[in-house]
Parts: sequence; C-alpha cells; structure tokens
Amino acid sequence: MGNCTSCVTSDIQVHEYGSHENALQIQAAVDGNVRHKVGSVHSHQGAKGVNQDSAILYQGYGMEDGELCAVFDGHGSNGHIVSRVARNQLPSLLLNQRKFMEWDQAFVSAFKALDKEIKLLETVDCSFSGSTAVVVVRQGEDLVIANLGDSRAVLGTSTENGIQATQLTEDLKPDVPGEADRIKKANGRVFAHESQPHIQRVWLPNEDIPGLAMSRAFGDFDMKNCGIIATPVVTHRRLTSKDQFLVLACDGVWDVLSNDEVVSVVVSAKNKEAAAKAVVDEAHAAWKQKFPLAKIDDCTVVCLFLENRVDSLFPPTT
Repeated sequence: MGNCTSCVTSDIQVHEYGSHENALQIQAAVDGNVRHKVGSVHSHQGAKGVNQDSAILYQGYGMEDGELCAVFDGHGSNGHIVSRVARNQLPSLLLNQRKFMEWDQAFVSAFKALDKEIKLLETVDCSFSGSTAVVVVRQGEDLVIANLGDSRAVLGTSTENGIQATQLTEDLKPDVPGEADRIKKANGRVFAHESQPHIQRVWLPNEDIPGLAMSRAFGDFDMKNCGIIATPVVTHRRLTSKDQFLVLACDGVWDVLSNDEVVSVVVSAKNKEAAAKAVVDEAHAAWKQKFPLAKIDDCTVVCLFLENRVDSLFPPTT
C-alpha cells in the first residue's frame, strides 16, 4: 500500500527507527510559521514482498527556503531496513558535516559515516542487503545532487514546446564502463544472468551471488571488497526562472516510464499534492501493460515544485 506522513518539526534528526512510513514529508516551522507544502511524496508496494523503498521531502532544510528530497531503494533480505535507516539518519548527518566543509565533501563524508552506522547495526545482517540513494538539496537557487546507484533525478523546465525533461543523474549500473572497470579491478565479476540477458549484474569472485543490478550502494558489505562503493557522485545545478519542478524516483518507475513520460504525468496532475501519486499510479499501470507476467517493483516518487514558478502549471482554483 502507498503511504505518506507529514509533520512539523524544528529538529532535523529522525532517529534510526523514528519513522516507519515509506514516504515522509516534513515541514519545518520557521519563526513559528509553517510554510505551505511545495510538493508531494508517495510510495507503493510492489508484488515482491515488503516495500523496500523509503523517501523524504524536507521543507526548511538548512535554511528557510531550503529543501531536501531523497529516494532510497533497498534490496536484499534487509533492504527495507537499510533504506529506512538511510532516510532517517542522512539529513542530520549531512547538515552536521556541512558545518565544517563544502557540500561536495559534506555529501561524501556523510555517506561514508552513514555506511559505517549501517554496518554497526547489531541485529541486521547487511552482507548482501543495501540501498541506493538519490538526494537533492536546494539552497535558494542552487541544487546539489548526490547519486548512489540507479535511482534518478529529473528536472522539468518550461520551453516554447512545453515542459522539457532534463536528467540530472547518471544511472550508476554495472554496464557503465567506468563502474565496470572499478568492479573488475577489485576482482568483482560483471555479467548478465541467462534469465535476464539484458541486465548486467555484479557477482562475487568465486560464487554466482548476489547479482547486484547497481554499482554503488549503502550496505552490501560482502561486496565492498569487490568494487561496490558508498561514495556518491555529486553534481551542481543553478536554477533558472524556467525550471518548474524536480522528480526523484526509484528504478521501479524509470524501468517502465521515460523521463518525458514522467514529466508529462506531473504536468497533467490535478495539483502539486497529487503529482507524486499520479506518477506512481502511471508506473503501476505501465508495469501491468509492458510486463504482465512480471512481479511489479516497488514504486516511489518525490515531486518538488520550485516556488513562484508553478502558477502556470497549477492555476489557483476558485
């Protein structure tokens, strides 16, 4: 089932098991005033078991007009725990690191610290369980994007021909040459299983396990000596007046919908609050149409609308 929870807080910390919701939306109070919502977040369990995705949209992050949005896609038997711990702890870890260094270094340091925290979980075996992460921090007109794995961030921008989709992250999978080279140099193996010849996967040197479909992740500690790393790729983008919204989603969405299709669904949504669910619903419908015999993957989406730019998309109702 899909779920989302909202809360008002001045405390950035969401403790290890502080929220069990898959989709979390936080509005920080500034001077006692709560800002209106600037987006939506939605997650829906697929047909593979427990929903292993987690997501967050945090308004008032780091500064009054700052936001953090992130999607974490877990895998392995305890992937749901890894993704939730990552979602609950990363916002505070990142801000703590930001006090002492620039954003690029803060992201790398926070991801490293979080990976260590996950390894120290006493009751959770993360030998072959982990999570991807795509995180976007907005501070005024600047975006800082950190990517770990194959979740994705896309920007919707107004053009003369409508809203154009721009992919902000590269899907970090074993079929990316640089990723494959690193894995092979660490004695990991990269090849596709005969049952899915179109998907390159990562395997131990001497055993045909676990078959990871991503090349970077939190957790997966038995693969850390085989080239799987928890170091994000960090990039920057300066917003323009034509940039309208951001969409972050797990691979369960991008496996069946293109960037342009996702952007089109957002534009067609009833309002900002309904946009994330509209994309998730469209992805589920696409799974049933394109892969009727396959088990539908978990689908999770965060939509962040850039304030003062969306009146033309969602005119006020009367």
